[in-house]
Amino acid sequence: MKRPAKKHLNRLYLLPWLLGFLLFQAAPMLYSLFCGFTDLHLFRGISQTGLMNYVRIFTESESLRAIGLTLKFAVLSVPLKIAAALLTAVLLTKPLRGLRLFRTLCYLPSILGGSVAAAVLWKAMFRDHGVVNGILTAMHLPAVTWLSGQETALWVIILLRVWEFGMPMLMFLAALQDIPQELTDAATLDGAGSITRFFRITLPMISPVLFYNVILAFCMALQEFHAPFVITEGGPRGGTTLLSLLLYRSAFTANEMGYACALAWVQFLVCAAFSAMLLPLCRKLVYFADEEGTV
Repeated sequence: MKRPAKKHLNRLYLLPWLLGFLLFQAAPMLYSLFCGFTDLHLFRGISQTGLMNYVRIFTESESLRAIGLTLKFAVLSVPLKIAAALLTAVLLTKPLRGLRLFRTLCYLPSILGGSVAAAVLWKAMFRDHGVVNGILTAMHLPAVTWLSGQETALWVIILLRVWEFGMPMLMFLAALQDIPQELTDAATLDGAGSITRFFRITLPMISPVLFYNVILAFCMALQEFHAPFVITEGGPRGGTTLLSLLLYRSAFTANEMGYACALAWVQFLVCAAFSAMLLPLCRKLVYFADEEGTV
């Protein structure tokens, strides 16, 4: 029996990944796309097909509000998270005693922030008699009912996501350390101050990493689920019912699987649309050091 050619062996190596992708990713996505055009119920099955789910999404106040709150959450949390990560990364490039310890402590929230335990702790900190109000009272400032107001409850979730800036910080730190020292030295000799060096040298040199972190953080923000689910349960009065939480309730509380699938595809299309809008800016704003000029 002849041995298969080398090129056929290479294809066989891809077979496990290809089968896993088709069975566990492509097939469920296509099935959810189909279900989005049906009124699939978890127990009653399908009785109607059409665009009714998408019409419902863009006409009902509950779904429109969830989309608006999700976009608001992303627009507020992503710039703050990126700014905190970049500022911390710049500070951690300075020669400090115990620098490795500080880097580890700054990265630690990214490990803990995605856990349910951290969300429970966050809820305890911001309750009426929690640590945060205790600090405000000690400073002779009025206490805030953080979890009872719609705006303040959303900000509690935003602060939790800003707090876990460790992953983008780590990427910024690696990018900052990769900047050639001779560029900074030449600018210093020419009389450029620290702010000028940051905007004229540092920021352009790390712009590919900045661009990647913005897209990744925005897509993650649009899929935010467990923080509002654990901390506020979507309240008060729907003030933190983000799109993922509405999707979860539609699927596993109301058992409206078809409507939930349609919500999932709307969420996916919003992420894709945002990424597509940012890609043209990449050619104008992102600088690649291994190529001439900006791309």
